[in-house]
Amino acid sequence: MGPNLTNVTRVLTRMDEINRQFSPNNYQQTQPLNSRFVDVLNDTQRIQRTARRTSNISGKTNYDELKDVIQECAEKYNVDQELIRAMIQVESGWTTDAVSNKGAQGLMQLMPRTAAMLGVEDPFDPAQNIEGGVRYISDLTDKYRGDIEKALAAYNAGPARVDSGNIPEVSKRYVRNIMSIYRRLREAG
Repeated sequence: MGPNLTNVTRVLTRMDEINRQFSPNNYQQTQPLNSRFVDVLNDTQRIQRTARRTSNISGKTNYDELKDVIQECAEKYNVDQELIRAMIQVESGWTTDAVSNKGAQGLMQLMPRTAAMLGVEDPFDPAQNIEGGVRYISDLTDKYRGDIEKALAAYNAGPARVDSGNIPEVSKRYVRNIMSIYRRLREAG
């Protein structure tokens, strides 16, 4: 039988909580909680280096600054540009370094595990975040056979909740808000 790592896991979990609390803009979980302590330290240093790196676009931005990225992702993943714009508006209000109280990050508010699954290394990089978010909504739209409202609900609440039919009211409101903006943008053409 191997060593008992219960206390190590507790310490790593607490470090994770402290990182999230004091550096929410720089936080990104990249290792499982049973990683070696030295690996956690190395990841923390890498995250800090990434956070210090300057980007052409940071903080509050707008559609004009990102329209090329949005257009490219829209074409690549077959998603309407207006839907992407509506999602960014509702998710982050065009704030590249936004972090939700649940830990979602960047313009399209990707959860760290979702971002990692999508290959997004820096969720605060607008191009990576938008590409990851658009790819995810495209995958969800395919999963729900073109039903954008179900795809949006799954983006917000998770596919398991949508599949079970247990969509929270906050997610229903989220879908209504995005669809309202989406329709307005399409009508404005």
